[in-house]
Amino acid sequence: MRFAAALAALLALAVPALAQTAADERTVTVENRSEPVLCAEKDNIYVPLSGKSIAKFRISALHPSYIGGLVADRWAADWANCDFGGEPPAGTKPPMPQRITLYEDLELQIIGQIYPEFWRPANVPVKIAGKTFTGLHLVQVWMRAGNSAEEFLVVYPPDGYWRARPLPPAHMKWTAYGSSFMVGPVEMAGRPVVAFKELTFDPKTKTFGMSFVKGGSATMTVTTIDQDKQVLDVTLSPDVPRDVPFAGLRSMYVTEFNNDAARIAWRGKDAKAWGEAPIMDFKTFEAVEVWTGRHSYSRHNTSSPDMVFDRFRER
Repeated sequence: MRFAAALAALLALAVPALAQTAADERTVTVENRSEPVLCAEKDNIYVPLSGKSIAKFRISALHPSYIGGLVADRWAADWANCDFGGEPPAGTKPPMPQRITLYEDLELQIIGQIYPEFWRPANVPVKIAGKTFTGLHLVQVWMRAGNSAEEFLVVYPPDGYWRARPLPPAHMKWTAYGSSFMVGPVEMAGRPVVAFKELTFDPKTKTFGMSFVKGGSATMTVTTIDQDKQVLDVTLSPDVPRDVPFAGLRSMYVTEFNNDAARIAWRGKDAKAWGEAPIMDFKTFEAVEVWTGRHSYSRHNTSSPDMVFDRFRER
């Protein structure tokens, strides 16, 4: 239980803004729908979150506990034991994506990418500052931090996958993305997805707006972004369907030394201690706070952040 105690202390120090009274806390159902794989480039972890009356919650990306001692980072793709239908001919390079500047001011830059191919159609309109863009496979959010530009949040409009990370700590120039998350009604379409009808972004408030094909809408605001954490506040409209999960985490696990997330920990309502388990082995539970990440170095995306879901509230 030493890890659980250390985790609780870490969260209390790292995200004091997330504290709430016991009366405000609402529980969500957290399931394990993960499958074992040998390929490190396949998302085999799926942790859906469900709750009939949840209207608001927070998602936080925190540097892992060992970030201060990390000297050598690893982020290169690992294609060992992967089979995606054959290798390209020797000497060929994949076509480069088209890169478009969607918005830019003194603080933010929004970049869109159009890939030569993608597993789902890119038919979601993206609206920013009065302009509408179509055909985008990836939207990247950059900010100016000191003397550099840092990408801290990305979204794939065709399948509703997001990735977030804090700004790099002082001793590192860059850190990796890791686990993905979804916001909105999650459905199965070969893999878990959230189908957007439309995606908007307000640069002044750093707020994304999402409307969903299955119905309803949501907003997600970047309320904190610094060298320790990124915090996203989410509000769901009352008409978001509740017969499916309202959010989910996607990640990768092959072994304890090759993963983007290896552990899960949770705090139940009125619980006296945290629960914890290997992320591939846990059973369904009810919780007011959920953490996923790792507490030992991985050979895959070593610097990628832990993810926390909490502050679940009703309308």
